[in-house]
Amino acid sequence: MTTTTDGTADLDGTADLDGTDGGPVLRLESVRKTYGRDTVVLRDVDLEVSPHTVTALIGASGSGKSTLLRCANLLEEIDDGAIFLDGEEITDPRADADAVRRRIGVVFQAYNLFPHMTVLDNITLAPRRVHGVPRTEAEARARDLLERLGLGERAGEYPDRLSGGQQQRVAIVRALAGRPRLLLLDEITAALDPELVGEVLGVVRDLKEDGMTMVIATHEMGFAREVADQVCFLDGGVVLERGTPEQVFGDPQQDRTRRFLERIIAAGRL
Repeated sequence: MTTTTDGTADLDGTADLDGTDGGPVLRLESVRKTYGRDTVVLRDVDLEVSPHTVTALIGASGSGKSTLLRCANLLEEIDDGAIFLDGEEITDPRADADAVRRRIGVVFQAYNLFPHMTVLDNITLAPRRVHGVPRTEAEARARDLLERLGLGERAGEYPDRLSGGQQQRVAIVRALAGRPRLLLLDEITAALDPELVGEVLGVVRDLKEDGMTMVIATHEMGFAREVADQVCFLDGGVVLERGTPEQVFGDPQQDRTRRFLERIIAAGRL
């Protein structure tokens, strides 16, 4: 495996040379997001994500994890603060939101595959229509990624012929097909049967080994402990605690973090 000089995992061995290495890939400064007058979802959130690292966002449902990811991809407009991608303020009103999203891959809980398109067409649609990649090149990259994720024989299938785990792997391939600088994963195992969770998490392990920069919102605490370089515990829209997995899971400093993890342990999830 090689990596590009911009820190992007080069999953098919051909580097894109942007020359933006050095600082954090993603930086949030005092980000605040509210719904209506009284519902504050993110409260002055600061976060830095370094190249080739995995940041896991943990916390109870409603703590702000998914909203943070949606703000980072400009799917939600922040009310205050700033978000930077490779040092460029992407929340500046003059920023081209579509251009920003072309540099960020996102995978949600729902697979969101087009049911009337084959796996190959689902994956190549954005590279061809948005990035202007010729069909032959887009299809070659898609087939290579499918092979790497164990789906090489499924290129001509329609989504309803695939299991949930296979559909989620296709969704990950689709996100990777645009050669993203950053990959955001939002509870990607939440909709899966328990026996399918492992195959999807295995893909994320492989991406980490390939050097992909990722931010993951997850309820899979054991997986977060294993794969993350940085763990952020969110509570009430605040990053209440952050650190290495060893620190946050093994020696949490905040009472609220300890109570959360005690419940997770009691439920047999850590």
